[in-house]
Amino acid sequence: MSGNISASDVEATLKDFWASRPRRPHDGRKIAGVAAGIARRYQIDPVIVRVAFVAMALCNGAGVLVYLLGWLWLAQSDDEVSAAEALLGRGRSSTPTALTVLLGLAVIPATGFFVDGGFTMVGGVLLSIGAIYVLHRGRGQLNRPETTPAFGMGDEVSTEEQATARVTPPAWDPLGAAPFAWDLPEPGATAEPVGAEPRPVRRRSRVGAVAFGLALVVLAGSLVSAERWDWFTAPHVIGLLVAVLGAGMLFGALRGGGGRGLIWLVVPLSFVGVAMTSLDLEGVDSDQVGASHAKPTSVEQVQDRYSASIGEVVLDLTGLPNQGKVTTEVEVGLGNAEVTVPADADVTVTCRTDLGAVQCLGQESEGESRHEEVTDHGADGPGGLEIVLDVRSEIGQVVVSRG
Repeated sequence: MSGNISASDVEATLKDFWASRPRRPHDGRKIAGVAAGIARRYQIDPVIVRVAFVAMALCNGAGVLVYLLGWLWLAQSDDEVSAAEALLGRGRSSTPTALTVLLGLAVIPATGFFVDGGFTMVGGVLLSIGAIYVLHRGRGQLNRPETTPAFGMGDEVSTEEQATARVTPPAWDPLGAAPFAWDLPEPGATAEPVGAEPRPVRRRSRVGAVAFGLALVVLAGSLVSAERWDWFTAPHVIGLLVAVLGAGMLFGALRGGGGRGLIWLVVPLSFVGVAMTSLDLEGVDSDQVGASHAKPTSVEQVQDRYSASIGEVVLDLTGLPNQGKVTTEVEVGLGNAEVTVPADADVTVTCRTDLGAVQCLGQESEGESRHEEVTDHGADGPGGLEIVLDVRSEIGQVVVSRG
């Protein structure tokens, strides 16, 4: 690849991308086959493409916008044209018209115009154009479709029409009587041995190590910057890390497969990032991460609330005296909340989780939006220490038991 890139080079590369753009396969797809089609067209791991979409989704939802555009403008493998082109009357597509219209309407909020003034639209489009240019410039010659859609049109040009026909008869047909068989090998010609060529020994790629090192630098810089700028919150830092590691995986794929091991970091980071940006964590201390254990021995030592953003809170109330009343809340964003109460205390407890499991003084349930309310006076009946609890975990387990 030349080091000097001109505007005409970029235009020619993007036009060629459009002319030979990927097609969405029916097999191997997770949603609409956009990632699977891109991976198949450029012969890279589809997991890398899906991670790239997740990483862009963390950037103000840009990945959602790009995926919707791919769904609209990339044809399925057995269709004449894409769904959007079919809506314009340029050919046949198996995508229902109603779904095409809904996808087009979904693009409007996905641009982020009504949320952040169009930052998602501008940033996502520029990022995707750059990625398309690099990917197609480096691997556009691979797995080109047999029929290539013309630029901006629904018509297709077959490879037979694109190929240059042989006009000189071979030696075995000097009269030109059988032009349909001129592509056959000469009689007596030695056939090339069938079999795969030995694979060259590849040098171990350093892409993964370099990307991991850059991620550590980004993490360190973000932690330092968080003391001065409010933007460097946990979800934003995770987004930066996923972007750096995802870029390393993409670069490694273009260089021959290096950096695949980064997937074991990108996937869990992406999951945590999506969870933190999708869930309502209001009321939970954003600066508290890790495990918190408390065992008060008097009513006065019981705090109004125990909380953690990511981790667990373990509260042991079995050391309290047998008289008095305490009221407290336990809140965890991502993790477990566990409370142990005395065997004879009068307990009124509310246990909640948006996604996870609840074990609330004998009441058990699991799944989405679990909510249990229990009043239990213990083995000795009403009287004695009174405890009022509100125990909550956004994603995780809530356990309230007797000691």
